[in-house]
Amino acid sequence: MIRVEGVRFGYRPGEEVLSRVDLTIADGEFAAIIGNNGSGKSTLMKLILGLQKPTVGRVLVDGVDTRRARVSTMAQTVGFVFQNPNDQLFSGTVAEEIAFGLRNAGLSPAEVGARLEETLDRFDLVGVREVFPRFLARGDRQKVCIASVLALRPRILLLDEPTTGQDQRDSRAILDLARQLNADGVTILLVTHDLINVAEYADRVLVLKDGALVRDGPTAAVMSDLPLLASCSLVPPQVVRLSLGLADLGLPVALSVADLASAVERRLSDGGA
Repeated sequence: MIRVEGVRFGYRPGEEVLSRVDLTIADGEFAAIIGNNGSGKSTLMKLILGLQKPTVGRVLVDGVDTRRARVSTMAQTVGFVFQNPNDQLFSGTVAEEIAFGLRNAGLSPAEVGARLEETLDRFDLVGVREVFPRFLARGDRQKVCIASVLALRPRILLLDEPTTGQDQRDSRAILDLARQLNADGVTILLVTHDLINVAEYADRVLVLKDGALVRDGPTAAVMSDLPLLASCSLVPPQVVRLSLGLADLGLPVALSVADLASAVERRLSDGGA
């Protein structure tokens, strides 16, 4: 679904934000991109969407070279949700916000109306359809952003720090929604500093460090690489560290408290008391 081939990129001549990045994201994956500040995570997302073009190399999205594609065309395949919902909301009502992208995509009035009603219902936004989006709570504003993007039915959803500034309830609601969309076949690419959410939701983790891709693997393997994470100023979740400390008792790496509890229960039932 996504191929990044030998990509280098800099906003100014002589300053590279990304250096020789190669990666492939398969259709239907739920992957997370982590790394230190300034490692190029958000820039990589913009390259995948086509908002920026590689200085060297190329990005292919569903076979389309982003260097030759219009952003408006890419938006029908790739949905992008900004870190701050206020950067994305501009219409007078929730309904207008969702309908804008549909009209801009050239859909007929009948199709716009049908998708609008379907999206409002799917995201439980019918009751606020005439509300000015910025009057909503932050979690609901983020939900409107996601709804407006998904109304276009993209096959890929890019989430750039979607839980920043959110409380635990809203953070989980957003990521539970992402998991549901992934189960429905949408490819999810999540950029975040929150390794607790990475451990619980992502199946694969890519680590960027100072513009280079330094690790790509299953979530448990990456979360277990303490020296690598420390070199990126990242700390794995406490439950991961605890399970690593209990490895000599035969317990596997746990990515959530529920995982650890189940592993301990199995170990005890097998006579490991």
